[in-house]
Amino acid sequence: MTMRPIRIIGDPVLRTPAAPVTSFDAELHALVADLMDTLLGAPGRAGVAAPQIGVSAQVFVYDADGHRGHLINPTLELGEDRQDDDEGCLSIPGRYFPTPRAMRATAHGVDQYGQPLTITGTGFLARALQHETDHLAGRLYVDTLRGETRRRALREIRAGRYAPRSR
Repeated sequence: MTMRPIRIIGDPVLRTPAAPVTSFDAELHALVADLMDTLLGAPGRAGVAAPQIGVSAQVFVYDADGHRGHLINPTLELGEDRQDDDEGCLSIPGRYFPTPRAMRATAHGVDQYGQPLTITGTGFLARALQHETDHLAGRLYVDTLRGETRRRALREIRAGRYAPRSR
């Protein structure tokens, strides 16, 4: 089992769009295995994206609402109904904020062998699909926050021990 360390906010890899996967080889299979080991290696995790372990590749794994798997080079179709539940992120440890998301999401992509794959979810699974796809675009969930919730989140992040320090 290879649990990889999670990159924390302030690490540039989290803010850089990940590269599309073009080679479906042993290296990719190992990455998917490492991501899954990292996801399942600690309780309470719903997903891990490759940038969160320092790899610029459009790959994520998920374990939400009884569904577990991986997706490569995803695109999303979002429903119109909204949800606004608390959301957190392994890369911003200990912080949870009400985050607007679509109630329904369908993710299209491929598996680690290059075979087409579609995942549709509602509620928590839809939230996880959106959250992990955002990571691949260099976005964090706090980027979706607005108003006082966003201001509070940014204050808490700056005050956290993982906040980047100026020199």
